[in-house]
Amino acid sequence: MTNRHKSSIIDEKLQRVTDPFGNLLVDTFHYLLLFAIGAAIVWSAAVEIIALFPKGGASIEDILLLFIYLELAAMVGIYFKTNHMPTRFLIYVAITVLTRLLVVDVQEHHDPDLGIVYICGSILLLALANLVVRYGSNRFPSTIPGLTGKAEEN
Repeated sequence: MTNRHKSSIIDEKLQRVTDPFGNLLVDTFHYLLLFAIGAAIVWSAAVEIIALFPKGGASIEDILLLFIYLELAAMVGIYFKTNHMPTRFLIYVAITVLTRLLVVDVQEHHDPDLGIVYICGSILLLALANLVVRYGSNRFPSTIPGLTGKAEEN
């Protein structure tokens, strides 16, 4: 048996021992971060809801902010269950953020300017991107076991 062959066998044995440990560390870090992100979303949403009581009601921008929190929480939940990042949810969050920005801008300035056109154009581009992602997930379903293009639709 050559030294190169012995080295290869030792490398394989070492890899069989260290891979599960490395995977455990990565998975643990992954879940801890998901819990932290989920907790931060719940905390931020709770703070916003509590801030609504003294105001006596919610404005459209408050409601849109709560929708952003809802979409982020759904995204974390889906990622937790499937280990798959739902790209469309990121697009929905971006559309909601731009819509909130548009509402705030119109409420404060009341006069149309080029900024409104830019925001509306960005929303349109994101909607088209969502259409492309949706078409792609239906036309070319995922090859990951247990995950289909339809799973992203939910």
